[in-house]
Amino acid sequence: MTDGSQKNGLEEQRHLHIVTPLLESCALSVVAGTTVFLKLENVQPAGSFKIRGIGRFCQEMAKKGCKHLVCSSGGNAGVAAAYAARKLGIPVTIVLPTNASPTVLQRLEREGAEVQMVGKVWDEADLKAQELVKRDGWVSVHPFDHPLIWEGHGSMIHELKDTLGTRPGAIILSVGGGGLLAGVVAGMKEVGWQDVPIIAMETRGADSFNQTIQAGRVVTLPDITSLAKCLGAKTVCARALECARECQIISELVDDEEAVEAVERFLDDERLLVEPACGASLAAIYSGCLGRLQAEGRLSSSLGSVVVIVCGGNGIHRAELKDLQTQLGRR
Repeated sequence: MTDGSQKNGLEEQRHLHIVTPLLESCALSVVAGTTVFLKLENVQPAGSFKIRGIGRFCQEMAKKGCKHLVCSSGGNAGVAAAYAARKLGIPVTIVLPTNASPTVLQRLEREGAEVQMVGKVWDEADLKAQELVKRDGWVSVHPFDHPLIWEGHGSMIHELKDTLGTRPGAIILSVGGGGLLAGVVAGMKEVGWQDVPIIAMETRGADSFNQTIQAGRVVTLPDITSLAKCLGAKTVCARALECARECQIISELVDDEEAVEAVERFLDDERLLVEPACGASLAAIYSGCLGRLQAEGRLSSSLGSVVVIVCGGNGIHRAELKDLQTQLGRR
């Protein structure tokens, strides 16, 4: 048997994320008129892609002797940090906004994390987290803005290249704070896919990246009004704007209704339940956005294949989906 220190050493050497499946979706391919592959980050052990980058960051902090982690989160980053902290044997405090999903709270309790709830949006929770860093000397785990996090997220592009063997016609992803986008761009540069278009999807009311692209500078939203709370960073990381200048990124918006409808259709088509933040990327196909971009000449009419990053999400279950439907006046 190994003692605790040996076990921790072994945990630090392994990735905390898994290599996720890449599945061809017949249903989405019919809608898109081209082959659609799904990169299923929703099956990560922490429920979303976040464990790739946050796991990488936490492992590095553990090597440096970190005694306590703190992470401000809309949900998924906190779960990833709590999962990583448990695996690494480090105490962690997660600071959530007061509207956080009950499902996320239950998951954090199971991971053994201390939870504090502050403010209405992530930005306000983050201020509290930074206070704890200054007061107690804890290490801050940023949910999306750190080079180690982007490096970790970029691992999925290496997996895509290994599995596909050839470059796709486009990659579709959701944007919240910009960490996934920055990670995907980092990975694409590493494998030589800089010319592959990225379709960056947001919901209206959580569209800080789109407004940043339009303004040519980082824009802070006055508030988050979208139901897709996990896309709810009022300000994207500065790196996201840099990425837009380095690669072909097409920023598109969908309504909350389209994101939730995509969640419903995806559940029917693939028997997988994801949250509206993930539904935004799926809506690129279900709402006809992909076809419109082709018709407008902004994308090739013969894409070959498209990859949708199914980023996942812990903040959803049947009751919460019904609540979303009620809020939107559906069913």
